[in-house]
Amino acid sequence: MAKRVVVIGASGQLGVELCADLKQRGYEVAAFGRAKLDITKAEAVERTLAEVEPWAVFNAAAYNMVDVAEREPSAAMEANGLAVRNLAIACRQTDARLVHFSTDYVFDGTAGRPYTEADAVHPLGAYAVSKLAGELYACAYLDNALVVRTSGVFGIGALKTARGNFPELMMRLAREGKPIRVVEDHVASPTYAPALAARSIDLLEKNLSGVFHVGGGQAISWFDYARLIFEKAGLTANLNPTDAREYRTDARRPKFSALENARLRECGIAPMPPLADAVEAYVKSRQ
Repeated sequence: MAKRVVVIGASGQLGVELCADLKQRGYEVAAFGRAKLDITKAEAVERTLAEVEPWAVFNAAAYNMVDVAEREPSAAMEANGLAVRNLAIACRQTDARLVHFSTDYVFDGTAGRPYTEADAVHPLGAYAVSKLAGELYACAYLDNALVVRTSGVFGIGALKTARGNFPELMMRLAREGKPIRVVEDHVASPTYAPALAARSIDLLEKNLSGVFHVGGGQAISWFDYARLIFEKAGLTANLNPTDAREYRTDARRPKFSALENARLRECGIAPMPPLADAVEAYVKSRQ
């Protein structure tokens, strides 16, 4: 009999890939979007997991409006922190594994190098604090929680979402012929959703727990990332660099938040694909 798993946030970029990969591996997948299950409601979460009786729960749902969170921190905390507590408690009651996805924003970006799992966290704003709270809740209530930190996720699931993703925004602006200004003093490790999904499932199947970094494997500025997107998409763009001083946002963001996938390597999980290959695969898949 196939193992049953739950995917929360199933319609998002990561959730779509998790569902596809899990089904391909032979799992029975129960997919939930917010309309089917509001994970901020503890009773609904407990009732649903008790009915489904899953072997594992993947939480790919998140409040990720970083700047808006500064105006409504309680909403961010409810979705990214307290909702994870609800899931962790329900998983403990049903003896299910929890795989929770977090962010590079738990770091302050002052190290000037990719962060490992051993580095101290220091969130800079409401969104980042709420995501760290989710990590802490998962690990506080479950001895075997698996927390996966990632960075700048992109996947074709974005084509069906209202907010899209960075590659889609860049390609749209290029096609419109508009001047494009992208920060060159912020560095991340953009992560291809299918690869993130696959590595996360691999970690679970190896019965691993704790915090793992699954970033794209390359530290790159958002400006250079934009240039790579245009190159792989065959687009000509009026692209110019800017910086955080000129491009002000409501929320403080870490300037260098790339992730080093140290534990991933140590545990024998396949490395992430080169970013250039991932962007090329993304462009081809969306066509």
